[in-house]
Amino acid sequence: MWEKKKEAQELKAFLGKGAEFVGKLIFKGMVRIDGDFQGEIFGEGSVDVGESAMVKANIVVNEVFIGGEVHGSVEVKEKISIQATGRLFGDVRTPVFVMQEGALFDGRSHMLESSSKKNERTVD
Repeated sequence: MWEKKKEAQELKAFLGKGAEFVGKLIFKGMVRIDGDFQGEIFGEGSVDVGESAMVKANIVVNEVFIGGEVHGSVEVKEKISIQATGRLFGDVRTPVFVMQEGALFDGRSHMLESSSKKNERTVD
């Protein structure tokens, strides 16, 4: 409602329930993970971690939506959202941190100002 609507991102990769992947993921767009992922995730876009997912990775992306379980450090340029079924174990750097009731977060959070807000306050 008060949240800005974003352009729809094209789904670039999908790891289904029951699938496992170990390695480094680099992408632009949107990635959905419902299986098990271990390694590193870097992207210009968003990662959607489904309820059945188990992710053990350091993540650096624009947005993260967590409905499953994530272990590792997370650096987000825009927003992280942990759904009621989501569990995050690790440190977070983000300008916007949203947690629904029932979500679990065990770690440290560092709230950074987004670059767009910094630019809005600049006076010539």
